[in-house]
Order: sequence, then C-alpha cells, then structure tokens
Amino acid sequence: MKYFFIAITVVSLVACNSNEDKPADKNDAGHDAHPTTASVSPVTQPLPEVPGNAKVFFANLKDGQVVSSPLKIEMGVEGMSVDTANGKIKPASGHHHILVDIDSIPMNSIVPATDSVHHYHFGKAQTSAEIKLTPGKHFIVLQFADALHRSYGSRLTSRINVEVKQ
Repeated sequence: MKYFFIAITVVSLVACNSNEDKPADKNDAGHDAHPTTASVSPVTQPLPEVPGNAKVFFANLKDGQVVSSPLKIEMGVEGMSVDTANGKIKPASGHHHILVDIDSIPMNSIVPATDSVHHYHFGKAQTSAEIKLTPGKHFIVLQFADALHRSYGSRLTSRINVEVKQ
C-alpha cells in the first residue's frame, strides 16, 4: 500500500509539470483553451490599460432577439485590437470569450478554461463563431481578455438576451 501512494504521488507530479511543449488544449468548440496561462503568473505583469473609448459588442445580434440554433455570432470591439492569446502582453489588445448563461468575469481574473459548451475561447483572434443553443431563453456575455486570459472586467463586456426558437 505504501508503494501505491508513492507511485500515485510521482505520477501526479509528472502530470502537473509544465505543458509548454504540448499543443494547446481545445474546448468543445475547437477553440484554444489557455495555451499559456499555466506557465505565466498574472501577478507578474499588470493588466494592460483600456483606452477610454474601448467597448465590445455583438455586431449582428440585438438584445431580446429571437434566434435559431446554431447561432452565428459576430464579435466586435472598438478602441482595442484583437490579437492571439499567446502570452505576450500588448497595449490595448486582447481576444474574445463567449459565456452562455454565465455572468461576466471580474477584472484581472483569469477567464477559466472549461470543457463546458457554455464557455467559448477565441484565443486565435477569431471575431465570429457559430454556437449551438438549446431552445428557450438564454443570456450571452461577450467578454474581452488580455493575452494571458485575464478579464478586462465589466468595462469590456457586453450582455444580451436571446430566445432560441424550437
């Protein structure tokens, strides 16, 4: 039994080692899921400043709209540039995340990597996506984050309600 616990400890330590040489994980939508956040502490670099005119928005959807699934979403941003989540901080830049029926992420918090179909990452600088939603009412949050997946908070968040018809 003693050797069993030693073996489990060794396997755990090896599994938790850095994954810098491994390909980026993908979430259910096939989008990057945090290729660099495991090796970079968000405390080591300050969150980039957000220009006063910056905002994110849904370019093709309106609050209260009735939609069908799969839903095409066009993500917009003004005052910031869309860039990859490569771990290299650039002023006034970041990438999109879509949260379905999940509230926005507080400023400077890492947008969590999940396997949920309600959480989509666009770390390759994508500005459009197609997602599947179940029939009924949903709210969709567009959340902008920096190259380390740290949220810019409510300052760069947009939320709409939609109803998916059957």
